[in-house]
Amino acid sequence: MRDKWGLAPFIAGALTVAAFAPPGFYPLALATLAWLVHRWRDAPPRQCFWSGFAFGLGLFLAGVSWVYVSLHEFGDMPAALAAFATLAFCAFLALFPAAAGWLQARIPAADAIRACLLIPAAWTLAEWLRSWVLTGFPWISLGYAAIGWPLQGYAPIGGVFALSFLTLALAGLVWLLATRRAGARYWIVLAAALVAGGEALQHVEWSSPAGGPLSAALLQGNIEQSLKFDPARYAHTLETYAHLAEASQARLVIFPETAVPRFLDRVDRGYLRRLDAVAQRNGGDLLLGVPTRRSDEEFYNSVITLGVSPVQAYHKVHLVPFGEFIPPGFAWTLRAVNIPMSDFSRGKPGQRVLAVAGQRVAVNICYEDAFGDEIAAQLPDATLLVNVSNVAWFGDSLAPAQHLQIARARAIETARMHLSATNTGITAVIDRDGTVRARLPQFEEGRLETTAQGYAGATPYVSWRDWPVVVMSLGVLAAAAFVARRKGSR
Repeated sequence: MRDKWGLAPFIAGALTVAAFAPPGFYPLALATLAWLVHRWRDAPPRQCFWSGFAFGLGLFLAGVSWVYVSLHEFGDMPAALAAFATLAFCAFLALFPAAAGWLQARIPAADAIRACLLIPAAWTLAEWLRSWVLTGFPWISLGYAAIGWPLQGYAPIGGVFALSFLTLALAGLVWLLATRRAGARYWIVLAAALVAGGEALQHVEWSSPAGGPLSAALLQGNIEQSLKFDPARYAHTLETYAHLAEASQARLVIFPETAVPRFLDRVDRGYLRRLDAVAQRNGGDLLLGVPTRRSDEEFYNSVITLGVSPVQAYHKVHLVPFGEFIPPGFAWTLRAVNIPMSDFSRGKPGQRVLAVAGQRVAVNICYEDAFGDEIAAQLPDATLLVNVSNVAWFGDSLAPAQHLQIARARAIETARMHLSATNTGITAVIDRDGTVRARLPQFEEGRLETTAQGYAGATPYVSWRDWPVVVMSLGVLAAAAFVARRKGSR
């Protein structure tokens, strides 16, 4: 029976979300992607476009449904309007896998070449384009599903987009085996070698310790998003974080994003001196999430330092669509939503790492750690990664677990420890191999004490970032097109 409405690829795309955190069942992605390879095998470009669109729509509607939570539950946008905005946003994102389907179908090739090279190359290029077109939205790139599985060993070499390529290639091998294509033993050997290579690479030490161990405390105030900007709760919020900080002897104390929900110039000086005294007493520094401004029209989502080191600041560069800026074409949503400070200014790219507590810390705020190449740009100078977040905007959704998975990828790519301090969770300590060493329960107030280690050195990904896999993907497509043209001219 013909799937007239594309329900099968839509369902396959939605099922693929379970390969990402929190379920994290990676083999499911191999199965759904192998099915997509089968769907695309002999289909014309137009049909591949629409099946790719349906697959992508299912993937993004299921995977980033938390956009609706932000707009409706916390932004007070009417339910119907929030649903439409979320659908429109996901439909835009679905154009990228649709384009990948169309592109690979335009190039004649043998089954094995299409399954293991053409489709991975086209999909990877589409994901890379999605990471920067209209400021970019690289969330749930396929490579993230490989975190925690053997293929993650390739991340220090090629980053998460290389993992996407290899995931599609492995799915292609699964399809070749499932459909009993000729040369089955070769496909088995190749698949086993791919997995074994990733496992072996996980045992390579890409960085070396820089300085001694550092005591650190990550604060989780658990301030409900609906109350965070309530003036009547402001004093309670400040006291919550002050008490958490004062109870710690850590040399580095990390507050979450916008822990102080008021512009820095309006914060009582006595409160800032109180926090500074904590850092001074501990012989270290404190990272404070607080909005800053230069004028009423120019304000930033920032992190400032207090303590023994000189005062420094970091201003967020990549902003969250709908939450911190409105994507082009969606300006109408700003008139229908009630999100405080929803039109932040962008910080300047290339800001210096923060020299605090004897380490050089690359700070990124919330959604920014989804951009692997930008995190890598701060290395090898940075010895430690710190992310501060407030994913309370997305409630009890998939977003916090997905965000933790993204943070794990950044730790692996850079071979650096990653400390993540959040308002409502998931606050976590991630080792340089992506292992979550400790975490706090979600939606509970707490302080996560840990011992962090700075590292020096550069992984191949830090040196080259996304360009090798992009160039390789372009090369695969160009070579296949050239061969097809040569055969066609004979």
